Amino acid sequence: MCGIAGFIGTGTIADLRSLTHRLQHRGPDAEGLWHEQTVFLGHRRLAIVDLSGGQQPMLTSDKDLVIVFNGEIYNHIALRQQLQCKGHVFVTDHSDTEVLLHGYREWGTELPNKLNGMWSFVLYDRKQQVIFCSRDRFGEKPFFYTCQKDLFVFASELQAITAHPAVTPTLFPLALQKYFAYGYIPAPHTLYKNIYKLPAGHSLIYNLQTQHCNIQKYWDFVLEPFTTIPSNPDIVWAEQLRELLDNAVKIRLMADVPLGIFLSGGVDSSAVAAFARRHVDRDKLNTFSIGFTEADFDESKYAQQVASYLGTQHHLDVLSLDKAQTLLPSIIDKLDEPMGDSSLLPTYLLCRFARQTVTVALGGDGSDELFAGYDPFRALRWATLYQKFIPKPLHQGIRLLFARLPVSHRNMSVDFKIKRTLRGLSYPPSLWSPVWMATLDPQELNDLFQEPIDLENLYSEAIIQWDACQQDNLVDKTLQFYTKLYLQDDILVKLDRASMMVSLEGRCPFLDIDLVNFIRQIPSDYKFRHGQTKYLLKKALEGILPNEILYRSKKGFGVPIGKWLAQGKLTIPTTFPLLHSPFIQEKIHEHRCNTVDNRAFLWNLSLLSRWSESKSF
Repeated sequence: MCGIAGFIGTGTIADLRSLTHRLQHRGPDAEGLWHEQTVFLGHRRLAIVDLSGGQQPMLTSDKDLVIVFNGEIYNHIALRQQLQCKGHVFVTDHSDTEVLLHGYREWGTELPNKLNGMWSFVLYDRKQQVIFCSRDRFGEKPFFYTCQKDLFVFASELQAITAHPAVTPTLFPLALQKYFAYGYIPAPHTLYKNIYKLPAGHSLIYNLQTQHCNIQKYWDFVLEPFTTIPSNPDIVWAEQLRELLDNAVKIRLMADVPLGIFLSGGVDSSAVAAFARRHVDRDKLNTFSIGFTEADFDESKYAQQVASYLGTQHHLDVLSLDKAQTLLPSIIDKLDEPMGDSSLLPTYLLCRFARQTVTVALGGDGSDELFAGYDPFRALRWATLYQKFIPKPLHQGIRLLFARLPVSHRNMSVDFKIKRTLRGLSYPPSLWSPVWMATLDPQELNDLFQEPIDLENLYSEAIIQWDACQQDNLVDKTLQFYTKLYLQDDILVKLDRASMMVSLEGRCPFLDIDLVNFIRQIPSDYKFRHGQTKYLLKKALEGILPNEILYRSKKGFGVPIGKWLAQGKLTIPTTFPLLHSPFIQEKIHEHRCNTVDNRAFLWNLSLLSRWSESKSF
């Protein structure tokens, strides 16, 4: 696990070092710099595999290919054997980086299709005079770039891109609108004009002669349900699922450094811990969880229950308001791009806590998106009935009526769910999910920016995914949104940034490509069935985990920011470029008077403001 950065065009080795310096937290173990003429490649290393032989940038023995790579290739041993059978001679003992070099030589730009893992890499083909860049299927590893006249710059983080002296960051108004619409900035956008994220499942080829960027999609998440259903799918598919998940966990236990498990006590992380327990001795498997001083948000007792059941070496830390206020400056200082997910706070604390003991940690991320694990899936049936039988002219009145419900800052309170659900139902089904999760109602965005907001442009990514889903049912179309947008641009970004801030590698067994290719063929009514989320996954885990863990109510990794903001214990700015100050002041007043729950908007605004101050933007 590492950080990569570089450029093709005008600059010096000192400029390259400025880029890699911004990534030191991602790779504290070593720095590598390489350049010739206008090509500059840099690397910061967190040594995980082949500690003595994996230094980068890495070259082939004939010096024709050079690579900088961030990530882990879990099937690198099998690929190495295939390549050796084809005559490739390796120098390192078991470096997955060298496998990429020889793999490119053998398969060219088809290489990403051979990989099972997480990655972003840049490979310089000196003979062809091209730069080949690739990002993994779900975007576990980040890749930012800008392609300007006579200059191509790339990096693992946005703040490294802006370290190049020829790159001037300029606020992109549409991205700012999307930030408040989604709570994150969806790829390919960033908060800056002309700086982009390479979308997950895509490769980029930069031609040094023409100075042209060509972006290609090599993989896409497509739901293709089985056309033949076995006579006992609960048994047959559950057994296949267990085998695939067991293997996904097993290959992610590959490391030459200490390794552990993030354990929340929910279904997903508990499943990962249970399968890891099969392959790791009882006294060597460390699990880590975070508790909260606010009892309604604290689920650490469930993590302790699972740890005791499995016999792991369990470690617990607790997040309080005082600790959150202490942590925020460190988080924001290293955060390359603002993201409004408040669970970044406990995720960072969890990673920092785990890093005291291990260098690699496995977690359950990806399962909720793939198996329909979120509460909005339960709202789909009622939303359909509401839109069918309640005339649209009555929608606003009903919202105003339920707005009178007392505000509660409890974790996933009833009033919060009702108000959020009603907010989305004034819009077409393609916008239900993004509006339900938005920091503001789209109409409020008009007031925030003091201009009419084009909904189709604002939520273009969500609409594209809705239309791209080939299945004509609400569950699958909603799965498409969560998997292609929320997972890629929120959940995995949060995990990557929080873990790499403390030089910890996070791994996601549920995103194993063999497992995913099976899950995407499971019909939606075996994922969400009769109101039960993750139906087949829970069936597969019966007997592996206690039923009281499998079938307890889900709360998620919530943070009591609503209460903290209402009590004035977190600062909220009243001004920010392009935003209407009177609107902000009104939202602060409503929240502190407990008349409206504006926690999401105020947290997003607060984090954005702190972030811009730390970056002198």
